[in-house]
Amino acid sequence: MNQLFRRKHYNESDQPSGLLRVLGVWDIVFFGIAAIIGAGSFSSLGEAIFRGGPGVIILYLICGFACGFTALCYAEFASRIPTAGSAYTYAYASFGELIAWIIGWALIMEYSFGNIYVAFSWSDYFTSFMERIGIHIPDYLSCSYTEAKKAVLGGSENKELLNAWASAPVVGNLKIIFDLPALVINGLITWLCYVGVKESKNFNNIFVLLKLFIILLVIAVGIAYINTDNWFPVSAVTGESSFMPTGFSGVMSAVSGVFFAYIGFDALSVLSEETKNPQKNLPRGMIFSLVFCTIIYIILTLVLTGMIDYRRFDGVGDPLSFIFETSNANIPWMEFVVSLGAIVAITTVLLVFQMGQPRIWYAMSRDGLMPKKFMEIHPKHKTPSFATIITGLVVGVPILFTDKSFILDFTSIGTIFAFVLVCGGVLLLPAKEKLKGRFHLPYINARFIFPVFILGGLAFFYFWQPAFFQNLLDWNDVNEGEFRMSVTFFILINLVLCVMAFARNLSLIPLMGLSSCLYLLTGMSHNNWFWFLLWFGIGMIIYFSYGFKNSKLNKELNGDLD
Repeated sequence: MNQLFRRKHYNESDQPSGLLRVLGVWDIVFFGIAAIIGAGSFSSLGEAIFRGGPGVIILYLICGFACGFTALCYAEFASRIPTAGSAYTYAYASFGELIAWIIGWALIMEYSFGNIYVAFSWSDYFTSFMERIGIHIPDYLSCSYTEAKKAVLGGSENKELLNAWASAPVVGNLKIIFDLPALVINGLITWLCYVGVKESKNFNNIFVLLKLFIILLVIAVGIAYINTDNWFPVSAVTGESSFMPTGFSGVMSAVSGVFFAYIGFDALSVLSEETKNPQKNLPRGMIFSLVFCTIIYIILTLVLTGMIDYRRFDGVGDPLSFIFETSNANIPWMEFVVSLGAIVAITTVLLVFQMGQPRIWYAMSRDGLMPKKFMEIHPKHKTPSFATIITGLVVGVPILFTDKSFILDFTSIGTIFAFVLVCGGVLLLPAKEKLKGRFHLPYINARFIFPVFILGGLAFFYFWQPAFFQNLLDWNDVNEGEFRMSVTFFILINLVLCVMAFARNLSLIPLMGLSSCLYLLTGMSHNNWFWFLLWFGIGMIIYFSYGFKNSKLNKELNGDLD
């Protein structure tokens, strides 16, 4: 059993295997903005607003709050362990090999499945933009087979999907339906990542500047069309004006869409071996980009919910261009600009995620948990070449047979789970010597502060939402039963954490990150957990059939190193 939790010890003499250190702090900030502001604002924001109403801004604050504490924990790990691998590497140092494998497997899910969703979103905006300039892409070449089939069987009114099924050419008994733009952009981004991180950096920085200009333009133009009455619509539940017309559970039901907007920031930590002075630049870049993007999301949500009644965002996949359509603000030139901006924005997200996953494969292969081929570095481009190609295939092949609604929920739960373990891992780290020029996570004794915060927070919510707490143990309710069950377990876990904080003088910041990320998990449904556990099970089979016996730590233990 102890072998499953053997830890890897990292030190300053650990040498990278040929990756080029070319990234400065502002390159990290730009990669962070590229990853965070993308599909979350240009696509999933519409669904989040429809589910939570104007009150979804509270969820953005909660997610930003959780990610802020988590970013500090990532920064602490990055300052100690400046090697590629992100949360996988950090878990290896704090929890041991088995948990590290679980995290690495979850990160593979995050980056690959996340990029499938992003590729679909890119395709939607690209197809729409081409229509506006008079170029029509056939419907059966701009959606997935699964989406079209679901639309027909489910009686959908989506004309594009129904037409794709009706007009698709047939070979034998199989209709030829696939998302061509999504496949093409995946191939191009894979090639760019294969060519090199320096080229990717330059491409990314230019696109980020253009994306920020368009986002700020949307905010500046949209402010003039805000109707403050839209921030307090009449609730269908209570019949009264409310900032949260769908209730707090309605706000929390949007957690997958909202959290998806934040998952990019942790991808930055995989760039440690390509960052100049990673102990200093990487933590700063992560924190700066997260704070900036949280502020942008809050302002953007206020503008959108102020311009249009939240109920009109039902099924809207392009919310930023939707608000400028003829039936809304009626600004055609803005609609055109936003469509172009979305293509740019989502392209940068694809780039960062596609750079992230090969470096996870690379780190796991270097530790012996994956075949050696994955740690192969291209002699000219100095990139993990084989792992990059495999990443392109892992993203590209599922594009042919899956759909983005399933992918969105599947991606978010794996990421939050990784965040939980990163925050927990910091609590297990020993104290370190403070060195000038490096990031140091401030130690704040949580012995009294954390219990007061948790118990005080519970008291506040009890008086704010008394009806919810009075029915907390009624888990049979069709609409809120699952959420109540999750909240109950969340409260019990936090009470245990309060006892541990008091008894062991734990550090406040990682505790707050751990607690807030656990809260985000309460918004996940049983379907989310089912698919996550299935993915987890597949990972366990691979680990015990290959990784356990080929692990470098295992070979060191048995004296079998080459």
